[in-house]
Amino acid sequence: MTELSNLARQAMMQPQEAMLETGKKKNSLLIGIPKELSFQENRIALTPLSVALLVENGHQIMLESGAGNGANFLDHHYSEQGAIIVHEKERIYACDIIVKIGAPTLEEIALMKTGQVLFSSQQPSLFGIEHLKAMMKKKITALSYEYLRDEDNILTVVRAMSEIVGATSILIAAEYLSNVFEGKGLMLGGVTGVPPTEIVIIGAGTVGEYATRTALALGAQVKVFDSSLYRLRRLQNNLGSKVFTSVIQPIVLQKAVLSCDVVIGAMRATNGRSPCIITEETVSKMKPNSVLIDVSIDQGGCFETSEITNHDRPVFRNYDVIHYCVPNIASRVARTATYALTNIFAPILLDIGEQGGLLNVIWNKTGVRNAIYLYQGQLTNKDMANKFNLTPKDLELLIVSNR
Repeated sequence: MTELSNLARQAMMQPQEAMLETGKKKNSLLIGIPKELSFQENRIALTPLSVALLVENGHQIMLESGAGNGANFLDHHYSEQGAIIVHEKERIYACDIIVKIGAPTLEEIALMKTGQVLFSSQQPSLFGIEHLKAMMKKKITALSYEYLRDEDNILTVVRAMSEIVGATSILIAAEYLSNVFEGKGLMLGGVTGVPPTEIVIIGAGTVGEYATRTALALGAQVKVFDSSLYRLRRLQNNLGSKVFTSVIQPIVLQKAVLSCDVVIGAMRATNGRSPCIITEETVSKMKPNSVLIDVSIDQGGCFETSEITNHDRPVFRNYDVIHYCVPNIASRVARTATYALTNIFAPILLDIGEQGGLLNVIWNKTGVRNAIYLYQGQLTNKDMANKFNLTPKDLELLIVSNR
C-alpha cells in the first residue's frame, strides 16, 4: 500500500500540462446555497458581490429564500446580482455543488443526490457516525473548512475566524465591564489619570494575538500566558512591541487572574478537549463583576466553571464573576465573518469551473486536497477515521485511479 501511495505522489508531482490538456474544459457550475439549520448560525458562504462574480463567469447560483438574513443580506441583494431565489429546499439540494456553513444535518443529507459535492464545516458536536455513513452511502464528495489550507499551508478558514473571534472577544469584554450589563462600570482602557483595565489572555495563538492587538489598541494593560515559549515569542514578533508574556506557571497565572478585570481563555487542543487552566477555587477568589470569556468552550473550555451559553443568553454568574461561554462568537458579527469566508470560497469555486471540475482542483492544489474528507463516498481523512474507528482510503490513489 505504501509503494502504491508513493507512486501516486510521484505521479502527482510530474509535469501536468500533457495530462490535463484533454481533461481541462471550463465547466458551468450549478451552486446551491441553503438556509442554515444550525442553531444561531447567522453566516452565509457567499456575499451578493461574490455571486455576481460567479454569475459573470458563467455559473448559476441558486439561493434558498432567507439564507442571508442573519448577515443582513436580503433576497433582493442576491437576485439583483443574478442569483435564483427559491423557497423549496429540495431545489437547492438538486444542485451540483452545495455550499453552506454548518455541518449537514440528517434532514439535509436525506435531500442530497448521489455524487453531490458538499462544502461545509464539520463540527464534531454536530456530525456523528450516522451522518458520515449516510453521506458515504450517497457517494458524496465533501470538503471540510477546518482542514482547508492556503498557499502558505495555513488553515485559512480557521485563521480568518480566529482573527475575528480574538478581536470580538475584547469588544464583548468591554460591554460586560459597563454598567449597562451590570458590570464593574469600567471603560476598557481607562483615560488620563485613571489606571487602565487589566486583561489576562491565556493562549498565544491567532485568537490570543488578535485579542492582544485589540486590547492594546484600546489602552488596556495586557498579560499573555501560554504553555509554548515559541508561540509567545511569535506573538511578540507579530505585534512588533513588547507586552507582558509568561509561560503558564500556576502561581504567576493565579496572581494575575486574581488582580485582573478580564480573562480571555483561548487555549486550543490539537485533538480532544482543551486544557482546563483555571480552577473553580481560583474563580471563587476573583474580584466581583470580573469577566471571563471562554473562547475554547467548543472544546470543553479553559475554566472549570464554564458552561455552554448562546447568543440569546450569553452570560451567567458564578461566584459573582460574569461568564461568557458562547461557542460561535463569529456569528455575533456575521456580516464581517461572511466577507472573510467569501474571500476564501469564491476563488475555489471559480477554480473548479475554470479547471473543468473538482477533480482537477484537488489534483493541482494541495490545500484543497487536504480539506477533502469524503471522495465519492470513500472516507479519506485520518482524523475522522480514527474518531469513528474506520479505515481511511488514500485520496491520492483514488485521484490517480479516476484520471
